[in-house]
Amino acid sequence: MNRQQRIHLYDIQKRAYTEGTVEQINDQWIFFDEETEEASMLEDYLQQEIEIFRLNRWRKGILLEPGKIRIGHDVVMLRDHDLVRIRKHLIYSLERLLEGINDDAFFQFVTTLNSLNFSIYDCIYCYNHLSFLSDENRKDGVNFMVFDNQEQICNVQHHFRYFEKVNDRFEFTINTGKRLIIEKLIS
Repeated sequence: MNRQQRIHLYDIQKRAYTEGTVEQINDQWIFFDEETEEASMLEDYLQQEIEIFRLNRWRKGILLEPGKIRIGHDVVMLRDHDLVRIRKHLIYSLERLLEGINDDAFFQFVTTLNSLNFSIYDCIYCYNHLSFLSDENRKDGVNFMVFDNQEQICNVQHHFRYFEKVNDRFEFTINTGKRLIIEKLIS
């Protein structure tokens, strides 16, 4: 799995974006979150990835300044009530963990999580013990993650042992009592 394939898995995640509309009020652009109905200043998202729904499709760009999105070489001006979506950020410790595990473990973890109707963007807590072992030759321990998809909670324990063999074991437990264990061993 190369970097492009990893990025593709990030892109197809459910709940990867906060969707809503924008309005210009008193010369300021305001973003209204569709789900929570909360309002925030669009300038809080400057230089971040944003998508605008135009001509029946999503167009990806970067918010240059409130009201202006760079899409490729073009600059698109926002209009009142435009439908936009803003890419969510992963919890830092989860992002570091996903970068630190090998491709097979990454793919197995993300696809299993998705099969349980959870997204990596549903993470509300991550303890990444692996990040504390960066200077160690032998790495073993457990990482803890909690995911909330607004319907269920999923706890994941990632048991890892990296020395002569690479061993990744993920234990998924949903609040309904459903459990699933996957293990990847590389000699």
